[in-house]
Amino acid sequence: MAQLFSRDTQAIFWNNNKTAIQRMLDYDYTIKRDKPSVAGIVAPTSGNKFEKFFYGPDEVMIPLFKTTADAKAAQPQADVLLNFASFRTAYDVTMEALNHGGFSSIMITAEGIPERLARGMNEFARSKEVTIIGPATVGGIAPGAFKIANVGGTIENIVNSKLHRAGSCGLVTRSGGLFNELSNIISINADGIAEGVAIGGDRFVGSVFIDNLLRMEANPEVKYMLLLGEVGGTEEYKVIEAIKDGRITKPVIAWCIGTIAKYYDSGVQFGHAGASANADSETAEFKNKAMAEVGIHVPASFNDLPEIISGVYKELHAEGVIKDIVEPALNIVPKVRRSKEFICTISDDRGEECTYAGFPISSVATPDTGKGIGDVISLLWFKKQYPQWATEFIETVIKTVADHGPAVSGAHNAKVTARAGKSVVESLVTGLLTIGPRFGGAIDGAAKYFKYADDNDLDPKAFLKYMKGEGVPIPGIGHRIKSLKNPDLRVTGLMNYAAEHFPSTPLLDYARTVEALTTSKKENLILNVDGTIGILMVDMWRALGYSEDEINEFIESGTLNAFFIVGRSIGFISHVLDEKRLAMPMYRHPMDDILYDVPEAEEI
Repeated sequence: MAQLFSRDTQAIFWNNNKTAIQRMLDYDYTIKRDKPSVAGIVAPTSGNKFEKFFYGPDEVMIPLFKTTADAKAAQPQADVLLNFASFRTAYDVTMEALNHGGFSSIMITAEGIPERLARGMNEFARSKEVTIIGPATVGGIAPGAFKIANVGGTIENIVNSKLHRAGSCGLVTRSGGLFNELSNIISINADGIAEGVAIGGDRFVGSVFIDNLLRMEANPEVKYMLLLGEVGGTEEYKVIEAIKDGRITKPVIAWCIGTIAKYYDSGVQFGHAGASANADSETAEFKNKAMAEVGIHVPASFNDLPEIISGVYKELHAEGVIKDIVEPALNIVPKVRRSKEFICTISDDRGEECTYAGFPISSVATPDTGKGIGDVISLLWFKKQYPQWATEFIETVIKTVADHGPAVSGAHNAKVTARAGKSVVESLVTGLLTIGPRFGGAIDGAAKYFKYADDNDLDPKAFLKYMKGEGVPIPGIGHRIKSLKNPDLRVTGLMNYAAEHFPSTPLLDYARTVEALTTSKKENLILNVDGTIGILMVDMWRALGYSEDEINEFIESGTLNAFFIVGRSIGFISHVLDEKRLAMPMYRHPMDDILYDVPEAEEI
């Protein structure tokens, strides 16, 4: 892999670190990326489905997920995991991602992962050919393409350090703070960096110096490399061997910090867990001398680094290896941004024509488009383009439930309100308010309970026993008038349509086995129209490829009841208009239809 990241790289961010994520998105906007670099966020304890962030002056919605597996399934193109978990869980998060697969690199910010675990984790990652950046790192950057979280600091610092576009240097350090400092030094004395990685400060990190330098050797954008090592460890000697055997041919500038250690009487450990010399070969002074002996550009001190960088850069530029860079145009991140109060993901009225889920109204509204109300519902309710068999089934459901006479509670309420002189809207609302668990709710209930039984492989007898234990009559079973001998033609029509057009009807097939048992006890315990609709809706969604969790969410959110509401509104309005047309007077219920039982009130 010659390049770690590209302008198309997207990451899954583990832990909702809002500041770090916003910095990534500000960088994306600044360099004019086509799509945000963060595709999803794993936030196990959040109850939200998304988080809003700014993308320039506007806002974007980044989806939230409970697990890495869920995030990866929803965003398969995201091949970088940014692990911002604490040191207590960072190992588990990384191992879960490695076992799941699909990631080319994983960055780990946590420091202090137990060394035994870190070594096993790093070895496992190598076997999976996954690049680990860290633990204990701020990450890395491919300027002009992708940056990890907080690396580079603020946008102002990033632009000043020329990290907004690719330069010529490949930078590898342990330290995140010194990474930023060196980026700035390189920008002042050369043309910036082409790729940079802070490998992390823990003693055992995933990708070491040689891994990153060999990748940069293969990256044609990198013309020379700068390595900042430190006291402790022997990884710099691998770089020395690579230069000796010809695997690294590009110029390398290097310095190991910690030369002051020789002035202490006893061993000293610097800021990182790995920054402690356990032998002479691990001292900064010893390593600097060994690197200089193989031709690496090693300054006399850190203060001399700028001069070395400038010299190497100018030499390569004079030879034509490094070309002049044309500065790209940048977006400017606004200083003041205001969060939106409302969110709409289904329609947009800002253009010349309003759209339904991205489709102009004119493309679905008129008869010549071949689209019906089912198509509009699939766009606005589900943000999907359903096939014709599904949209026609939706329309069939709406037509089937449109009215069931004036005696049902909703129609009765609407008629009474209309006769009180109220408007169509007021009369309709009084009818709609009766829709619930006892009127219309059987559609939701049938879908919920029959799906539960099918999901848990309950045979009909076990299902009846379960419902009895719940103390709930089986929703969708039973009719006051209809029976096996007097079938409901609405049910027959729905079943016939499903048999002809649905790819399969497994839940309906299961429900029919339950119906065979219930009707053996009582002839009118048939699968009624509410039950048939609810069950077939589940079969429709399964055939359309929705997950079981998504279908459960539809049921719990009242989506099924919404079909009943839309359909029955047609009937309620028809009854209201009928009352208006007939100019019916105020309704008063007949007294002889009321059982009066009013004893004299007891005195207290």
